[in-house]
Amino acid sequence: MKLRGKLLLIAIMPLVVSMVLIAYVLRQQQYELAARQQELMQRWTAANTRDELRHYVAMALSTVSPYYNTGRDDAEIRRIAMRQLADLSYGADGYFFLYSYDGTVLMHPRQPELQGRMLMDMRDAQGQPAIRMMIDKARAGGGFVEYTWSKPSTRQQSPKLAYVTGLDRWGWMIGTGVYTDELAGVIAQLDRQIVANVDTTMRWIMLSALASVAIIFVSFLLISFNELRAADAKLTLLMRKLVQSQEEERAWLSRELHDGTSQTLVSVKLLTEAALERLPAQDAGKLQPVLRRALERINLALGAVRGISHRLRPAELDTLGLTTALRQLGEEMCEPGRTGFSMQACDEPAGLSDEIKTTLFRVSQEALTNVIRHASASQVRMALDADAKGLRLRIEDNGQGFDSEAVTQHPRRGIGLRNMRERLSSIGGSLRLDSGPTGTVITAEVPPEAIARFAKAA
Repeated sequence: MKLRGKLLLIAIMPLVVSMVLIAYVLRQQQYELAARQQELMQRWTAANTRDELRHYVAMALSTVSPYYNTGRDDAEIRRIAMRQLADLSYGADGYFFLYSYDGTVLMHPRQPELQGRMLMDMRDAQGQPAIRMMIDKARAGGGFVEYTWSKPSTRQQSPKLAYVTGLDRWGWMIGTGVYTDELAGVIAQLDRQIVANVDTTMRWIMLSALASVAIIFVSFLLISFNELRAADAKLTLLMRKLVQSQEEERAWLSRELHDGTSQTLVSVKLLTEAALERLPAQDAGKLQPVLRRALERINLALGAVRGISHRLRPAELDTLGLTTALRQLGEEMCEPGRTGFSMQACDEPAGLSDEIKTTLFRVSQEALTNVIRHASASQVRMALDADAKGLRLRIEDNGQGFDSEAVTQHPRRGIGLRNMRERLSSIGGSLRLDSGPTGTVITAEVPPEAIARFAKAA
């Protein structure tokens, strides 16, 4: 892994670990708090329910007491008291029941079919003698009993908590109760709400963690992008300096060849010609052929030196301008009779920097070299155009084209094309290549801002 990736990992991992630990601790604390809250809720609900049952039974006793306290024990007074008690109810499943101490159902508003039946030995769904337990509690002064009973609203066996008390002189057990499955439903709803709150908190923590990681990652990308841009700018500047250094070295070599080696060869040529003219007649037959061959070799060497000097740095580029240098380059490289050359040019912009002129000249030189070596073209056309969109150099041939994408991606081919693109990129320009069976078109473009920037720098 690269150093940059390690730094990113070092930045993200502590955040992720801390978020996970915070989420774990918070989740545990919330569950513990939920458990304590549930326990308190159950205790409060149970206590509140018991208080309500006592209150309801006290209300029933207050209804029956006026009749009970008369001291009468006849059937008529009991029927009146029983009727008053039957009219009391609360909610869909709230009612009062009345049993005699021998287990006979005296009154049951929700289940009248039970009236008159002896239920002392009846057992509930859990196998408990519910009626016997309630009568025992009533005889002992009253109390709570838990059992299962048919719920009127659903006709299903449900757990129930009842409070009972007794009227000993009449031998009555009066009671009422609540079905605790409703309380369980309230507790379950509370549990679901607590779990939902915990899940919501965990989601927020995860979103916060993801947002933090995203911010770190984006910041890392921005820093990397800025560093990449800075490195690219430095690389472009270094490439410009390298090209400039190469051009300066070529210019120096061109001057040395032109002013030094070329002048020396001219001097040798003149001396050789003078020796031929002053050669004695008796020695002419032997020495003249040798001197003439030497003179031919000197002329060849002189032409080669001048050609090398011109290719290294044509003097016309500095003295006569870009247009003249490009025309002379095309005429020299395209041999008459094999490849025709024509050029259409406008006046080059005033104040065009040496860097731009040299770059366009080198691009033309590379392009013409490729045409001569590979294209087998019969005609080459060059055009130099300048307008508000910048400076454009177009080189077109009618030779055999090539697959530009394959050549560009090949590791050992397309070096010349890459060099042209890099040269133009170093001055802010671009290269466009179109190649097909009917020929190839290379267009080098330099935008006006690049022309202005290099003119100002120059």
